[in-house]
Amino acid sequence: MGKLVNIDGIDLHIHSTGKKNDKPTVIVEGGASSSTEYFHWLSEGLKDSLRVVRYDRAGNGYSELSGSIRSAETIAKELHQLLYKSGESPPYILVGHSIGGPYIRVFAQLYPDEVEALVFIDSTHPEQVERLNAASKSSFRFKTTLFLLGTSALFADLGVLGLFESFTDPLLAGEGLPNEINERTKDFLLNGKRTRAYKNEIESYHAVLKRASDANEFNALPIRVFTAIEINKEAYKENGIDPDLFLNRAISSQKEFTKLSSNGKQFLIDGNHQTIFTKKKNADIINDEIIKLLEKSQSDNKNNDIQ
Repeated sequence: MGKLVNIDGIDLHIHSTGKKNDKPTVIVEGGASSSTEYFHWLSEGLKDSLRVVRYDRAGNGYSELSGSIRSAETIAKELHQLLYKSGESPPYILVGHSIGGPYIRVFAQLYPDEVEALVFIDSTHPEQVERLNAASKSSFRFKTTLFLLGTSALFADLGVLGLFESFTDPLLAGEGLPNEINERTKDFLLNGKRTRAYKNEIESYHAVLKRASDANEFNALPIRVFTAIEINKEAYKENGIDPDLFLNRAISSQKEFTKLSSNGKQFLIDGNHQTIFTKKKNADIINDEIIKLLEKSQSDNKNNDIQ
């Protein structure tokens, strides 16, 4: 579903739902290697009230792979062009999951007059390395990750992953998503494109976080922060990490997003990094708050007009 639009020589996939109207349009910026498919419930829950635009960054989902460095500004500018060429118009409510959070911060800084609000869904903090155990750029863990991603892409190109998946449930299935959605994720392991896109973004990970840290002042822009509080405690313990301490740090770090403006709120959701939006009950919580945010903004604007 959706369409392909050529941006700087590569075809990017965009999928819009809901009618165009005088309300802001919701733009979803997914996490690393995630596709439009995973945000099904966000789209379904909002499309009767708002226009919702999902898209696949270069190499993700149904989009073509790009040879350019995946900097935060490159990604923001590609999205801006994509929206323009697709006939979408501001103002936008930007929704960013995981690494999508830093991306929307940079977009909002580059195009401040086009952004109505920012919504962070378990988003990556600019100090993810220092505070939350992400691998540093010089670490053996980081270098090993890049090597394994390259190897995985090769196996996908050879058809190994696709063959294996033909005997299993979808390996990339999102918990809580409809079966027909999860079945379509099998397309993404038929070659190594998705994995190479993930590797390309990971290579720019630290530069993206540094760039996002400079996008730190948004005046009175409405900001809503949704933080996942379900983690695999045993996995953290096996790696010598106190899970309760880690979770408290994650909650505290994401709370800082609310301080990027004078109009921020945080919500804790009983889900993990993915089920915070792939489970319908969690997506409903996020959708309800987006609608409330919009209603309050419209009410405030009316009062300002009267005054």
